[in-house]
Amino acid sequence: MLFPLRSTAQSVTVGRLNIPPLGDGSRFLPEVSEKRLVLRLRDRRVYYYDGETLITSYPVAIGRQGWETPTGEFQVIQKVEHPTWEHPFTGEIITPGPNNPLGVRWIGFWTDGQNFIGFHGTPNEELIGQAVSHGCVRMRNRDIVALFEKVEMGTPVIVE
Repeated sequence: MLFPLRSTAQSVTVGRLNIPPLGDGSRFLPEVSEKRLVLRLRDRRVYYYDGETLITSYPVAIGRQGWETPTGEFQVIQKVEHPTWEHPFTGEIITPGPNNPLGVRWIGFWTDGQNFIGFHGTPNEELIGQAVSHGCVRMRNRDIVALFEKVEMGTPVIVE
């Protein structure tokens, strides 16, 4: 038995039952977000899209040779305001503040269970546009604050 698509406005008769049209069910369906981040390493830029519409983009610094930013499809797995940083080699802890290498925000999107990679601010904004990090994506503090407000946990992150 074939049933009409949602867009038809005709009722269907099944046996002796007259079934009214389904109508618009959008108020019962979850909202589907098409927002995503696309990091183009060759451009040294991150792009924020809603569907096919580019909302904004920001210049970034990426991983240096031997510490390349991983490519692939990921998602936002962490969001931290005023993050604390632990030096990966010495274990030194740097608390939030003007000298923190993570700047004022952290948006994590990759982990191997021990190390994390994400977007973050930096006190060294003159390095934006270069390949200088240990895999992370550095942004100007004002840009990471703006991006932090736009993305949600689970937002897709495509690195190419």
